[in-house]
Amino acid sequence: MGMYPVGYYDLSVAGFPMHATAFRPRTREALAKHPFRVFTTVLRMDLLTERTRDLAQRALKQRNIFTDRLVALINHAEVQGHLTADESKEFITEGLETFRWHSKATVTLEEYKILKEEHPLIADIVSFPSCHINHLTPRTIDIDLVQKMMQDNGMPAKERIEGPPRRDCPILLRQTSFKALEETVYFRDANEAYVKGSHTARFGEVEQRGYALTRKGRKLYDEILSQVNREAAETGAGPDKYEEILRKHFEGFPDDLRELQKQNLAYFCYRTTPKGKEGSASEKASLSQLLEDGILEFEPITYEDFLPLSAGGIFNSNLGNTSQSKRLIMEADADLDGFQQMMGTPTVDEISLYEQMQKDSLESCRVELGLKEIVE
Repeated sequence: MGMYPVGYYDLSVAGFPMHATAFRPRTREALAKHPFRVFTTVLRMDLLTERTRDLAQRALKQRNIFTDRLVALINHAEVQGHLTADESKEFITEGLETFRWHSKATVTLEEYKILKEEHPLIADIVSFPSCHINHLTPRTIDIDLVQKMMQDNGMPAKERIEGPPRRDCPILLRQTSFKALEETVYFRDANEAYVKGSHTARFGEVEQRGYALTRKGRKLYDEILSQVNREAAETGAGPDKYEEILRKHFEGFPDDLRELQKQNLAYFCYRTTPKGKEGSASEKASLSQLLEDGILEFEPITYEDFLPLSAGGIFNSNLGNTSQSKRLIMEADADLDGFQQMMGTPTVDEISLYEQMQKDSLESCRVELGLKEIVE
């Protein structure tokens, strides 16, 4: 359906027994039409204690997240190459069942407590008849204003915005959220009757997207963030002090569009200007000269992906207690091979997609200008 697994996110670095990818369009044209993504997390059984792992496996065996009719329609579409209008409506209705919230758990209240004690997200993933969407993320152009409005209106907003500080040239991703609601859930008791309980899972998130960084830019970003977190940990910084430390260290990351381009810190799409339509007698030209002469112009490519530590910060703000198995999780290695094997398809490296977008735009400019080569 035009959504592909892009990026691999090892959430064990944030203390979660999960790894993830984002299903999204891959081309600039497709993203311009449908800039949507589904961040999808998977429980890592190898990071659970034995008792919880056995309980989780028993609970998960009870469910099939796709309806029989949905599977039949998928098979039909793959054979026929299409669905009729009526079949398409039915496909959407059946597909929505996969993500629907269920208020009746498949585990007992006692089992739920065991799962939650080890890690609240294990309970959220394991305890219900299907997977479910736990947050939707509208995009804003001013996340600081959204944060202030949530706080001013008494919403249970996160204490601070995750990601880089406010900048003239926004980079990567900034996120905030309001806390999950406590919802009524019914659990089975020893007599198979349902008893009333509660669960918190679904929360609201808001994001502001900035520029996609090159590998060099991402390395600098990660180095600065490590310095920030180290100083914050050493000083026991609260939210306000953390923001101050964040702003101070990020002064080391250029906040000027031309500097980001010149230093190869962010990815850009290039296009010819009306001046470029006049043609060129040269066979080869440097990118910097074409920009200086006003023959080419550029715009930053938007970052369409995620940051594991920021996602972890959002999840953490919605958890009532810390993980019993945190040491096991934090000492784990990433498992890209296992993740891809489970999916049956490789994930795409997100940075290589941005790199290709930039190359494609330069190639289009080269052809339009009649040049043999544009030297970067």
